[in-house]
Amino acid sequence: MQIDLNADLGEDCGDDAALLEHISSANIACGWHAGSAETMLQVVRMALQRGVAIGAHPSFPDRDNFGRSEMQLSPETIRAGFLYQLGALDAIVRAEGGAMRHVKPHGALYNQAARDPALAAVLARAIRDFNPALRVVGLAGSRFLSACRTEGLAVWQEAFADRGYRPDGSLVPRGTPGDLLDNAEAMLAQVDDLVRRQRVLAVNGESVPLRADTICLHGDGPCAAEFADRLRQHLAAQGVKVSAGK
Repeated sequence: MQIDLNADLGEDCGDDAALLEHISSANIACGWHAGSAETMLQVVRMALQRGVAIGAHPSFPDRDNFGRSEMQLSPETIRAGFLYQLGALDAIVRAEGGAMRHVKPHGALYNQAARDPALAAVLARAIRDFNPALRVVGLAGSRFLSACRTEGLAVWQEAFADRGYRPDGSLVPRGTPGDLLDNAEAMLAQVDDLVRRQRVLAVNGESVPLRADTICLHGDGPCAAEFADRLRQHLAAQGVKVSAGK
């Protein structure tokens, strides 16, 4: 068995260096919800030193709310901003001798595209036009990944170690009961279900089929690096290899 572990980095709210010791893919903020050009450069260098796959983590232009506010923007505005962010990170990665491997939208952009086919199509076409070799990371079973498949892009279905799920496979919205798992044992059990049984237990106790290629570990918690280390040891004991693949 094999699984990719990813984390959202460059957001100036966690210990990126510590997390990079335990993950296989890094989604680096492109400055619109958090981070800066200097932060991007620092995280890129650390990721390349550790052999961690680098991806862009673009968002809506929403620093005040950490990219978690949904927006209704024109397709042209969304496309331009999305390409702007991809290009910024790609330039830094190339200058440092690396190659960008994937794209994962952030926050409200991620969740909105998961259910809005028009927004999903705009993002998918932008990624295709920018670099059709990039892998796309998105919510498992979402309309965003369907749009990316239509454009001929390789997709990785993402699940979360610490987020609650609804019976339809969507995430419990932040700020509502059951949105976050609050202890390491519960998170380890959820990862076991995802990796070994291809399922997740919804907040109502229902078993929901879910095949994940990559699992996100949020890096802004006070014990994020400690949990990442514990999870790697747990997966190794289960015979699960952690890798971003080719």
